[in-house]
Amino acid sequence: MKVLVADKFEQSGIDGLRAAGCLVLHQPDLDGESLMAAIRTSGAEVLVVRGTVVAAAMLENANLSLVVRAGAGYNTIDVMAASRRGIYVSNCPGKNAIAVAELTFGLILALDRRIADSVVELRHGRWNKKDFSKARGLYGRTLGLLGFGSIAQEVARRAAAFGMPVLVWSRRFSTQPPAAEAGPGIQVVASPEELAERADVLSVHLALTPDTRGLVNASLLGRLKPGSYVINTARGEIVDQAALELVIRERGIRAGLDVFAGEPSAATAAFKPPIVSLPNVYGTHHVGASTEQAQEAIAAEAVRVIATYKNSGKVPNVVNLAKKTPATHMLIARHLDRPGVLAHVFDRLRGAGINVQETENVIFEGAEAAVARINLDAAPPHGLLLSIRSGNDHILDLQVVQI
Repeated sequence: MKVLVADKFEQSGIDGLRAAGCLVLHQPDLDGESLMAAIRTSGAEVLVVRGTVVAAAMLENANLSLVVRAGAGYNTIDVMAASRRGIYVSNCPGKNAIAVAELTFGLILALDRRIADSVVELRHGRWNKKDFSKARGLYGRTLGLLGFGSIAQEVARRAAAFGMPVLVWSRRFSTQPPAAEAGPGIQVVASPEELAERADVLSVHLALTPDTRGLVNASLLGRLKPGSYVINTARGEIVDQAALELVIRERGIRAGLDVFAGEPSAATAAFKPPIVSLPNVYGTHHVGASTEQAQEAIAAEAVRVIATYKNSGKVPNVVNLAKKTPATHMLIARHLDRPGVLAHVFDRLRGAGINVQETENVIFEGAEAAVARINLDAAPPHGLLLSIRSGNDHILDLQVVQI
């Protein structure tokens, strides 16, 4: 299996892929047109990327059957285009959770103690103990987590060590009462608005989707207490940056941001949006997952995904399989395990204009008989069942179940 790694990737991952019997092409500087050309000329079956954009055009006329995002978020991959071409998209969820949680708390602590400003003053030869001894402290202050995936859960564990009460809003708790508990010392609230009103620190931990884009807007930010902290180590587009700038200027809000709207795709570039120049903003360079520990764990998971696919045809962590197909009925065919039986069934279904959505063929011990479960997009009429049954002596029984 030929694997094109079109991004920075740990050597342990390269070695792991080769040990799994893969031919590895590691070209970390590919992007845009050069990536498209490499995909088409290399004949690679698997593409591995981190932050590199995989556009729809790159998937056309390609030999790819799997795209692996060496990380958690996959918004840089055109998943719908991959789905239309039957290309699996997989990710490595949770492997960078501790790293991002550590940066999240690093930003919270840095904001509270104004660490970056203090360092700058000292480097300029200025001693200013009077100004920098006015930190509020974190103990007893409420941390609000917007989202409760693996990263937010790691943040919550660290908050407990700092003595911070934790509030959570997540869609996963939408069917539970507002007082539901997500864990010891963690209270679930009913809405993002309630979370903003009650939190001293609002930390964003949501995937970027059409529903979450701009979720942290002017209305939500306007509910924060004056002097609150906003932390975003998720995706820049979830927060309305202009609205955040306004509350920073007018209400003393402090922000710790690892992600920004419109941030450069290149590793190095000029970048100076107005928000990064505000005195109450601490920014980092979208490096939340960039620790050696996290990258080694992600590389190991990417190797596991590819090796499993190579050896079994199954894809761990696949993100673009249909949660529900158009199937309305299941045809259950009990049959002798002989060549051509299923081909006969499928041919008769095709002749009737009925599409197979999913199928499973289970073999009994001894490999003499089997049961095929075939999901269909329409009910097979009685005459069709008779035709299938009478047309092949190896079919023992047919049954139709409405899904």
